[in-house]
Amino acid sequence: MATDAPPPSKEQHRLPSTEEFAEVQQSAEFGELRRSFRSFAFPLTIAFVAWYLLYVLLSNYAGDFMGAKLFGNVNVALVLGLAQFVTTFLIAWWYSRHAAAQLDPKAEAIKSRMEGGA
Repeated sequence: MATDAPPPSKEQHRLPSTEEFAEVQQSAEFGELRRSFRSFAFPLTIAFVAWYLLYVLLSNYAGDFMGAKLFGNVNVALVLGLAQFVTTFLIAWWYSRHAAAQLDPKAEAIKSRMEGGA
């Protein structure tokens, strides 16, 4: 059975001590990494949950609005429901780009320093 996973690395990585983990956690570099993640993820999560709850509330309490026909058998509820899927994929794509550009390089630098002892 073939898999797409790369073969395991033959390099031996040094395991950091508990004290080293605590030291890195207190470092400015790690704080910046955490800030960069939180400043992106938290506002988007809050916005998406609010958008989702708006859809649920409109579905429950604004039936006439949600049932309004836009064209043919397509109503507001269907369009907003499909927009939920679109925004989910857009947020995932946007986060992937943000992580690749901002988070992954910082995290990799910290990881390689900890494993390599540099």
